[in-house]
Amino acid sequence: MNKSTIKKLCIYCNISLLLAAFISGLSFVAQKLGMVYVGPFTFNTLRCLIGCAGLFVILFLFNNYMGGKQREFYRDKNLLRGGVLAGVVLFIAFSINQYCMIYADAGKAGFITSLYIIFVPLLAVFLKHKLQSNVKISIAIALAGLYLLCAKDVMSFNSWDLWLLVSAFFFAVHIMILNQYSRKSNPIKLSALQFLVAGVLSAPFMFIFENPEITSIIAGWKPILFISLVVTAGAYTLQIFGHKAVKPVLATLILSSEAVFAVLCGVVILNETLSAREIVGCAVMFCAVIISQVPIKNVLKISNREAKYGSSDIK
Repeated sequence: MNKSTIKKLCIYCNISLLLAAFISGLSFVAQKLGMVYVGPFTFNTLRCLIGCAGLFVILFLFNNYMGGKQREFYRDKNLLRGGVLAGVVLFIAFSINQYCMIYADAGKAGFITSLYIIFVPLLAVFLKHKLQSNVKISIAIALAGLYLLCAKDVMSFNSWDLWLLVSAFFFAVHIMILNQYSRKSNPIKLSALQFLVAGVLSAPFMFIFENPEITSIIAGWKPILFISLVVTAGAYTLQIFGHKAVKPVLATLILSSEAVFAVLCGVVILNETLSAREIVGCAVMFCAVIISQVPIKNVLKISNREAKYGSSDIK
């Protein structure tokens, strides 16, 4: 591809990630509403399988449009490996996150879940990438923000807040997996396969720990369908597409804006409120997110150049 084509692809991928973040921010509100009607495993089973079905319909129509020349799932080893790994990790992240949504506020859950942006650089260490100084600083700041946001008294934390943090770690692992396999796979196929795996894994737990009823599912069809088709099939597929041309660090920065959208939606739609201490905690965590993506060495270089040559000379 020429430079112009690559530049356009990068723009489209960045827009895709921003749209994915916006839709994901809305999802915390829909999750809260959906939990009024069904249990967490029932909710996850439905969202994954319905979302997968929607993507398979798109694949079927696209395959016919292309004259049936698309490569089959079982022949693409990279797709199979990535879809299964992403599906298993997503099942764990979804299960923990959705169960916590029974007790946590939508906006608060959105901010804690967004800490995957801190875990992504940490996971990169295991891939033999050097941990930048700004990442170390951002971790300390994020811990301080988490304390302000989640602490109920001087030395105690809400257990659900800590479990949300665990789910954030698995979402970070999921991002790393997508970054590894999305560049060589069809984004719609990879998305459909991961949700098929996550839905199949969720189904047994739905029947073991819950008693799903058709009447309850029908009563909550609006948030369930929204999560299934718009968030699951839509946002996550946009995310996979975005990873094709955007580096993981920048991708996580864009995706982290879902926390801002989650808070706004929680306040506007669910009439949730945040205390002054929680607002400060959110602000501190947001600063940690930004700092984790800004290399301090580059900032120092720019400052030194400005001091030496004057800011007007730097183009």
